[in-house]
Amino acid sequence: MGYRVVATEDIDEVADRPCELRRIGSAGEVENFALNYFRAEPGEQAPLAYHYHTEQEEAFYVLSGTLFVETPEETFEVPEGSTFVADPESPHRAHNPEDAADAVELLAIGAPAVSGDAEAYDPDDE
Repeated sequence: MGYRVVATEDIDEVADRPCELRRIGSAGEVENFALNYFRAEPGEQAPLAYHYHTEQEEAFYVLSGTLFVETPEETFEVPEGSTFVADPESPHRAHNPEDAADAVELLAIGAPAVSGDAEAYDPDDE
């Protein structure tokens, strides 16, 4: 059996990101899914870029604020307490708009926990 408590505030922020990112899953030695905490101020995006995953299903659970997720078809508005899910091969860009009143905090959960399956997406290439 194995158990652990991971204090998010004790996890170092990932450098060179467009917003605050703390890799909870890595710090907690989680092997089967990725778990990341994001805090995006107005005008910041949460993941590094517009992207999709080749294998991983990704979900964003909004802890506070409102998250906006751009897709090729539409932009979703995800309120506090709601979850946005992107299937593999589904391009998306999560962000907090410039005109937002507050920061948005969210947990990003991805499974399976694979590295290197994120691919950049350029909507102008369509």
